[in-house]
Amino acid sequence: MTLLVTAATGHLGRLVVDSLLARGVAPADISAGARTPDKAADLAARGIRVVELDYARPETVTAALDGVSRVLLISGTDADRVSGHRTVIDAARTAGVERLVYTSAPRVDEIDYALGADHKATEEAIAASGLTATVLRNNWYTENYLDAVARSAQTGEIVAATGDARVASASRADYAEAAAIALASDDTIGGTLELGGDVAWTYDDLATAASEIHGRPVAYVPVSLEQLTAGLQEAGLDAGTAAFVAGIDDAIARGALSKTDGTLARLLGRPTTPLREGLRAGLAAR
Repeated sequence: MTLLVTAATGHLGRLVVDSLLARGVAPADISAGARTPDKAADLAARGIRVVELDYARPETVTAALDGVSRVLLISGTDADRVSGHRTVIDAARTAGVERLVYTSAPRVDEIDYALGADHKATEEAIAASGLTATVLRNNWYTENYLDAVARSAQTGEIVAATGDARVASASRADYAEAAAIALASDDTIGGTLELGGDVAWTYDDLATAASEIHGRPVAYVPVSLEQLTAGLQEAGLDAGTAAFVAGIDDAIARGALSKTDGTLARLLGRPTTPLREGLRAGLAAR
């Protein structure tokens, strides 16, 4: 059985490869797809097959899937990422891939938000393909808050337009381990899993964690979407990008990241990484 990890040189992809190896998967049974194979030299040195794989270049996808049994499709970051995802899905169907695992976003079929639209479209493409698939709807990575927490050391504030919403984040390593389990085992065949941390925390909790990490008071400062958008533009973002970023806060305020039912912990067989621990580890690794 050959397992292909796409976007293997990214933060999540590398952790998935590490987790597969830790679970006893032989290096020779792992293929690491990379847009720039030279960036995966360290993976090749570990005995992993490195293949060129660019979602925007179908010929590389077809070649990378040769002889592959299961594929982890890590969601792309390009503006037209749905097209790239469909390229992988179509190639996987043509190649007769046994299973596809996709890293999606939370609650895309319950809450309408811009970031979730591409993931919803990809999920629909997977369903239409007829492939046996596992969809992992990853909640926020705790690492998404490293910049805000780092800035708060100087400003004493974490500013957001999320109201009193909750976020069930987990560490990137938690989600990577879940992806490795879904890819290498038969525990999640055909499932759509909402994955999140054990605790859904508030932004006041985030500020408290930052206070403990920095050893100085940090407060959560709630603002309106209009205030946030204006502030982002003043910081140099163009109007479209500012609106997109503010839209993420709007989705959070409407509960997009609040769901937690223990599914991730049960899949991992252990508790998820607590907020403070994840923040401390992420800041220390910088």
